Amino acid sequence: MENMISNSDKSQILIDALPYIQKYNNKIVVVKYGGNAMTNDELKDAVMNDIVLLSLVGIKVVLVHGGGPEINAMLKKLNIESKFIGGLRYTDEQTIDVVKMVLAGKVNKELVQLLAQHKGSAVGLCGIDGEMLMAEKKVSEDGQDLGYVGEITKVNTKPILDAIANGNVPVIATVATDSEGNTYNINADTAAARIAAELGAENLILMTDIAGLLRDKDDPSTLIPKVNVSEVPFLKMQGIISGGMIPKIECCVEAVRRGVKGAVIIDGRVPHSILIEILSNEGIGTQFV
Repeated sequence: MENMISNSDKSQILIDALPYIQKYNNKIVVVKYGGNAMTNDELKDAVMNDIVLLSLVGIKVVLVHGGGPEINAMLKKLNIESKFIGGLRYTDEQTIDVVKMVLAGKVNKELVQLLAQHKGSAVGLCGIDGEMLMAEKKVSEDGQDLGYVGEITKVNTKPILDAIANGNVPVIATVATDSEGNTYNINADTAAARIAAELGAENLILMTDIAGLLRDKDDPSTLIPKVNVSEVPFLKMQGIISGGMIPKIECCVEAVRRGVKGAVIIDGRVPHSILIEILSNEGIGTQFV
């Protein structure tokens, strides 16, 4: 493949990327990393390369990650039943211990290690570090108890900004704490949106396993590249935004309303989708402005 691109094409690619490198230079981009891109080794490699490349051209990347499949696997190993209430994981004391262990211990450190292998410099953090994510107990929409599932009340950006100032990519596991010392599981999309807002990020990128928002969910050619947040209620009424897309898109809307310049849902199954989104005119996925 590499030999097929001529040197003049290569230089053109770099020249085309230049305005975007300038636009994002010294700006913060928050990437929510999850889905297929997190479990498929080839895609994982591409994501790590993208992050290292962006860091090297002066873009400050903050990586916020989930780890649902890993948590499920560990719960299964320990014979703890996974229970979901309205799409949210019911989290009892045993489960929150596993969430903390898997997310902040295993997944977080593996990502830090992987970035190091790609010659990047990363530091692993979780919401408990420096009281970065403070939370209170979240109750489901129909008033059901979800256990230790939290709603963010406050973001302390200092640990994140310190990491960036030291030239590191902050890799953030989304567990949070309250003033009593309880630990809470926080939805990673929601956490990424709040973190992006508090950091005044230029962009929030949510990696998913779909192409973006489609007019017809079965036809990838009906991708809607740009949505104004004011159109979202109408798209919901039409049923274009439905099911599992609702919370993701609400996170994008929330981020934009809180001052993030743009929030975008991209297809993490496409190698280097982060680079395509940030450093090209076409971009990829659906952007909310």
